[in-house]
Amino acid sequence: MRPVSELFTLTGRVAIVTGGSRGLGEEMAEGLAEAGASLMLCARREQWLTPTLESFRTRGFTVDGMVCDVSNPEQVQAVVDRTIATYRQVDILVNNAGVSWGEAPETMPLDKWQKVIDINLTGAFLFSQAAGREMLKRRYGRIINIASIAGLHASTTGAHYAGYAASKAGLMGLTRELAGTWGRQGIRVNAIAPGFFHSRLADPAIVHAEPGIKATSPIPRVGDAGELKGVAVFLASDASNYITGQTIVVDGGRTIAG
Repeated sequence: MRPVSELFTLTGRVAIVTGGSRGLGEEMAEGLAEAGASLMLCARREQWLTPTLESFRTRGFTVDGMVCDVSNPEQVQAVVDRTIATYRQVDILVNNAGVSWGEAPETMPLDKWQKVIDINLTGAFLFSQAAGREMLKRRYGRIINIASIAGLHASTTGAHYAGYAASKAGLMGLTRELAGTWGRQGIRVNAIAPGFFHSRLADPAIVHAEPGIKATSPIPRVGDAGELKGVAVFLASDASNYITGQTIVVDGGRTIAG
């Protein structure tokens, strides 16, 4: 029986993390690097990406990065190609890139709906497809889709974000479908559904949600920094080798509360 330290190590593994330059993506990338993985980080803007690359390199992490619009198939393929050229393999993909748009459904602009779906859902599919082709060659891969509890329950009082909720529910469905299709070829696909954690994306919604979290959640607070990266390492590592097609909810118990 393998020791726990061996089950959780990512030494020798290579991970692509989309939206990996800040926020929850940076936290999960940090966790993967601390466990030994080499990284390829993606971000929409150079000014977000470069400081994170410099910080990670200062800490001794093996890391490269590219600016990438995850909804653009050519840019997605370029990231996978560079990962293979740099590291000769891709073992782990974290589909974390995401955007939102708060609006009542009756007034939601179609272009904003489409942008959210294109980045959050189609982008995850495009990266899974491109990285999956490489993983299939070696019959080994770990894909982690970052969903949200917004895909599991709705709010009657706001904030309202129909496109975001639909994209995250769709991402959980995509997780199950890819897991079923690729499981017998050595690729595991799982999702993480965070509750509310402070970030540029989430903070406007936390204003509405935090009173309810404090009043009814079994752990009555917003998530703290560092409380997601352990889950990401677990799903990327051999410690979770018998888990696929699942969504792990990290929300302090909010979705089980009345």
